[in-house]
Amino acid sequence: MLGRLLLTLDALGLCFGAIIADCFNETHLFNPRWRPHAKFHNAQTISLAIILSGLTLYYTWRRAKTLELHREFMIASAVMGSIYWIAGLLSILFPGTMAVDPEFGGPGFPQAKVFVGFMAAGLLGAWMEYR
Repeated sequence: MLGRLLLTLDALGLCFGAIIADCFNETHLFNPRWRPHAKFHNAQTISLAIILSGLTLYYTWRRAKTLELHREFMIASAVMGSIYWIAGLLSILFPGTMAVDPEFGGPGFPQAKVFVGFMAAGLLGAWMEYR
């Protein structure tokens, strides 16, 4: 049960973290200096996080008739719950990217700890349920 709760925490971080971090402040979607196409991709990322959150919750709490199927669901939950965090960690490697715009306090990568924390919760939760 603790494993499922950790996966749920991961899913809630995906859903609400993306909305709170990217929508309800002036650094992203409501940044007047961002071009419309950049806002489009930000909205795409938010939507992806919400979809992955739903899939993580679905596979985490779906009842399985066999141990083998339960394990498959946990692998699916781990994958769905980690994709967004892995993509966020890798994004800093692309040329010209910054985790925080200079006008808001960059350089640095303050999100890294959050990304790793939620990803670890999901992976640990899936591992606990898998075994």
